[in-house]
Amino acid sequence: MTSALRRAARAILATAPLLYFIALPAQAKGPDSLSELSAQVSDAVVNISATTVDAKHSTRNDGPNLPPGVGPGAPFDDLFEEFFRRRGQGMPEMPRQRRSASLGSGFVIDPSGIVITNNHVIADANEVTVIFNDGQKLKAEVVGKDQKVDVAVLKVKPEKPLKAVKFGDSDKAKVGDWVLAVGNPFGLGGSVTAGIVSARNRNIDSGPYDNYIQTDASINKGNSGGPLFNMDGEVIGINTAILSPSGGSVGIGFATPANTVQPVIEQLQQFGETRRGWLGVRIQNIDDAIAETLSLGATRGALIAGVDDKGPSKAAGLKAGDVIVKFDGKPIKESRDLPKLVAATPVGKDVELVIMRGGKEQTKTVKLGRLEDGEKVASKDGDKEKSEGGATSSQSVLGLELSRLSDELRARFQIKDTLKSGVVITGVDPRSEAAEKRLQPGEVLLEVNQEAVSDPADVVKKVKALKSDGKKTALLIVANGQGDAHFVALPVE
Repeated sequence: MTSALRRAARAILATAPLLYFIALPAQAKGPDSLSELSAQVSDAVVNISATTVDAKHSTRNDGPNLPPGVGPGAPFDDLFEEFFRRRGQGMPEMPRQRRSASLGSGFVIDPSGIVITNNHVIADANEVTVIFNDGQKLKAEVVGKDQKVDVAVLKVKPEKPLKAVKFGDSDKAKVGDWVLAVGNPFGLGGSVTAGIVSARNRNIDSGPYDNYIQTDASINKGNSGGPLFNMDGEVIGINTAILSPSGGSVGIGFATPANTVQPVIEQLQQFGETRRGWLGVRIQNIDDAIAETLSLGATRGALIAGVDDKGPSKAAGLKAGDVIVKFDGKPIKESRDLPKLVAATPVGKDVELVIMRGGKEQTKTVKLGRLEDGEKVASKDGDKEKSEGGATSSQSVLGLELSRLSDELRARFQIKDTLKSGVVITGVDPRSEAAEKRLQPGEVLLEVNQEAVSDPADVVKKVKALKSDGKKTALLIVANGQGDAHFVALPVE
């Protein structure tokens, strides 16, 4: 090899790493075209027209018979109304019904005519029409709908098998993966937008089972109920919500994961309703102070703030203050993990729970009830109201002004009879930790460090005991006037 060739070879080798790094951005551009994928899935995506007719506001025809084309809603309605007004008569009453319509999107999952959309798209509609890519319109029957996950199952009767798409495994979707959204934004008809998975497991406080896929694929009004596809043409989510000050897309949209909606869809198809598991507990998040007080070792699990007297957990021996750290073998990292797992578990199944109580692990077995039955029981219990008397005495401790529960305080703060005992918070020092934790007058202090209190003096005594034992924090159970309780950790100093 000549010296010139050697110099050329060294120059090529020296620039090789640079060439490698220059090539990387090209890989991040994504697919060259999405036309094939769009063509593959578009015929399975439909527009949904939902019409609600309010018959309660229909008016009777008590006036004279009018010729066709005359009367409310007719092309010359305004002219005839002015005519009758000038003659000193009211416009003759005609049959009139209030109608409202909404537009959304959906997709076919079975060639026989099963269509999926959001529950909020069809809501209480009297008529639902599914409009296909080729212009075909079919009346739809609502097989079932679920408000909590915001999904509805429709059925149409096509003359021939429909183009259908299938669900994919949404748990495999990674942040940065390319996705395709297809739907009916602003009623414009089939539209395709592309983007990436921006985040996973998003909680937007829209319901108890929030774990949305966030995407920057443009999603607008009318896209609701439409599918979010991966690059294999599988539905990994149902486009459900957007974050937008203006009502238009700002690149933050949310899709309910396929793995969340599939079990619900199966139940709606089989039963026409949902049948979710039910533990019968109220839970809350655990912060560092509560974790330290309960000797958890780390911030984890779901803290039981209350147990339904008629629920499965009561029979299994669970109580307020227990922390559920495992459900059916699955770890509970934070409280919102638990409702999703419980809801997806079959009713009647014996489930093993691992709880922390007094700093030690215990195992309990619970036979799950049905959530919908539990909600009916709670609704009935919530209708009962009584009152009881008692003398009032006040004490100040932990930044709280406390008084005994009395008829007068019950009436002033609208405290329900379900709260049989406890100490009423009548004032909160605005400079205190209690104020920072948002404790408010009218709430009822039920327990201090898992011991019941019925008099302000009980609270003062228990706080003094904690100080004597060298404890830094008091763990309180506090309920609002409706009886919904939660834990609050306050420093004893």
